[in-house]
Amino acid sequence: MSSISEQTGRLAAWEAREVTLYRLLPYGGLAVGTLLAVFAPVPGARPIAPTLAVTAAAGCWVAWFVTLHPDWIRRRRLMAAYYVGLLAFAAVLVLASPWYAFFAWVGFLHAFLVLRGGWRFAGVAVTAALLATAQGGGPPSTPAHWLLWCVLVLFNMGLASGISWITERQTVNRRQLIEALAEANRRLAETARENEGLHAQLLTQAREAGVLDERQRMAREIHDTLAQGLTGIITQLEAAEQTRDRSADWRRHVDNALALARGSLTEARRSVRALRPEPLETARLPDALAELTEGWSTINGVRGEMSTTGDPRPLHPEIEVTLLRAAQEALANVARHAGASRVGLTLSYMADVVTLDVRDDGVGFDVAEQSAEPRRPDGGYGLTAMRQRVARVGGQLAVESEPGGGTALSASVPALHGGAA
Repeated sequence: MSSISEQTGRLAAWEAREVTLYRLLPYGGLAVGTLLAVFAPVPGARPIAPTLAVTAAAGCWVAWFVTLHPDWIRRRRLMAAYYVGLLAFAAVLVLASPWYAFFAWVGFLHAFLVLRGGWRFAGVAVTAALLATAQGGGPPSTPAHWLLWCVLVLFNMGLASGISWITERQTVNRRQLIEALAEANRRLAETARENEGLHAQLLTQAREAGVLDERQRMAREIHDTLAQGLTGIITQLEAAEQTRDRSADWRRHVDNALALARGSLTEARRSVRALRPEPLETARLPDALAELTEGWSTINGVRGEMSTTGDPRPLHPEIEVTLLRAAQEALANVARHAGASRVGLTLSYMADVVTLDVRDDGVGFDVAEQSAEPRRPDGGYGLTAMRQRVARVGGQLAVESEPGGGTALSASVPALHGGAA
């Protein structure tokens, strides 16, 4: 019981720290926006003196309602009035200088902090519109600008909604896990009082192992779906912004971004439900890899080839998921870092082992330096995630590369048989 109490205390402490962070973030957004507006003004920005006055008023507004009166958070109507004022200040500041998007972004967090029910989605929508206005360089004025603005609004809403949904699901799962463990402890105490110490120890170990395994699974799945998808979407939208004067290229990049968003949302939902990736539900592994390579090549404009050697046969579902995720991560790394003109994938079926080889002719990197720094500063897992996933099924991952010499990656896993493909 004490362990469950500790878990409950940790959850309460984590939620308290989250609320404190939400209360401090508006000041950080105002500070960053003000510094950039003063020292890096954008063309068409409003005079700085009135902007600073509005900034000070916005800070006082947040301080009065949130910092000085934290207990007001339970007064729904008062908090609704505060949130409307917050968005009003954010709108004025964003129109004065797009740099104040750093302050407007707080509207997402405070929508879930102070609003309830459908009003949350209204707050998210208005905040997304403000961010789209800042990201687009001002209010839309042309049909192309309107279309880009709408895409940015939908992207911002989808990103905020997805992150908040995952966070809420994790919180609910934590609470349900704590409740389930409390009930299990009670029953064990009633039926095995003479072995209470041993039972409690075994239960604690099983709980920690299960929680750790689920956290690792969710971390891998979020990295393989949301993180990669969002990176691709941002890349396509940035490319669209650079080609807005070429309607065909602009349309292609926007369509690619929308396709990536839909695919990422589908895969995220399947990951939360611990389902197999959609490509493996409808096709065999070689076909799924070929489709993945073709789609990646089309979006990134890099020549990609996929080949299969040996006799393809159904494998254990976990083995096939591991190879598919390894291919996705490898291709994502090529798109982000390699600067390659050609990528080749080879799936080799042997008697006891199945191997996936991915080769590119890009810039390469220092393997020793990468191994010494397994987690990138931007929060990505990179090769570490692939090694963990491959090792989890008893396989091995080998990487050969050098600066200027391209990269070769080889994932070897046991050829465990599964059901029909």
